[in-house]
Amino acid sequence: MFGKQLTLFHILSFKVRLDVSWIFLALLVTWSLAQGYFPANYLGLSDSTYWSMGVFGAIGLFGSIVFHELAHSLVARRYGIPISSITLFIFGGVAQMDKEPPNPKAEFLMAIAGPLSSFALSGVSYLAFKVGYQVHVPLPALGVLGYLAFANSLLGGFNLVPAFPLDGGRALRAGLWHWKNDLRRATRWASLAGSTFGFVLMMAGILHVITGDFMVGVWWFVMGIFLRNAAETSYYQVIARTMLGGEPIRRFMTPNPTTVSSDLSLDDVVEEHFYRSLHDMYPVVENSRLIGCISSRQIAGIPREEWKRLTVRDVAVPCSKDNTVGIDTGALTALSIMNRTGNSRLLVMDGDRLVGIVTLKDLMKLLALKLDLERVQ
Repeated sequence: MFGKQLTLFHILSFKVRLDVSWIFLALLVTWSLAQGYFPANYLGLSDSTYWSMGVFGAIGLFGSIVFHELAHSLVARRYGIPISSITLFIFGGVAQMDKEPPNPKAEFLMAIAGPLSSFALSGVSYLAFKVGYQVHVPLPALGVLGYLAFANSLLGGFNLVPAFPLDGGRALRAGLWHWKNDLRRATRWASLAGSTFGFVLMMAGILHVITGDFMVGVWWFVMGIFLRNAAETSYYQVIARTMLGGEPIRRFMTPNPTTVSSDLSLDDVVEEHFYRSLHDMYPVVENSRLIGCISSRQIAGIPREEWKRLTVRDVAVPCSKDNTVGIDTGALTALSIMNRTGNSRLLVMDGDRLVGIVTLKDLMKLLALKLDLERVQ
């Protein structure tokens, strides 16, 4: 669901990350506020003032989304659901869960916590707006407070739409899960509702553009595309969690992988290993001891003329929790590490001994086989 992410800060032991798509959102929100919302609702101010209000409004929206996701995360923690990070992306955010909620009640309470927190923040912003008006706070500041009251009520209300993975869709899934006692089927139905709602938004966006309301049309169309993709992705994430959760890495790793010596030049390792076997990563050993790994992606970033001078030792990435897993690690945990780090291959360790390599391709092949053999609907 996510592209490149930047870690911003930690709050209440949660890591807050920013997906690069949020840069697009920030620019679009700022432009929409400065050129549309504020000039239409607060007349007679200068262009620079409108742009300043737009910037502070976008910052306020950023904080509102973090607050919304924190509410989800705190309830998830209460039910023992690990939340590795909160990621802000286009049109919202997501608390990155490493497993599904334990029961429908936990799912429902975690889902509803977000909209309730947004409505509460909307009320606080509106109260601040009314008090500020009484004590003659400058109009630009009042405008931003009024926008935040409106934006948070919209954020809470929109998320209550029963379209997965929106909060309302998660509440719908909780109800279906409770009714049918089948998480996978409940997710399928809730995701279908999300995909359908996304299509409706796209059509509404096109209609607005045709009728001349370009700004609203673009917003709705892009939101529709994103929601459809998110619904489909979320469904297959649930399938992966439920079908791979009990599978150990040792069942489908490649045992006894080929290693490369740390004193090889980059030119030699490319010619003798990468070009011959077509693998894109190798474990690196020094005096029979594993010291890390080297990938084609690393070498590609080094000028060709440096390949004869540099050795594998110079560029090898040391072993860490981002590129190694234990032999008894579950497949779902390995998949989570790959998703978090962007590494498509992980070294499999038995204590200090290298015993294999597991690849994203292996995990996806296993999932495809299970989907085919077990005929998931």
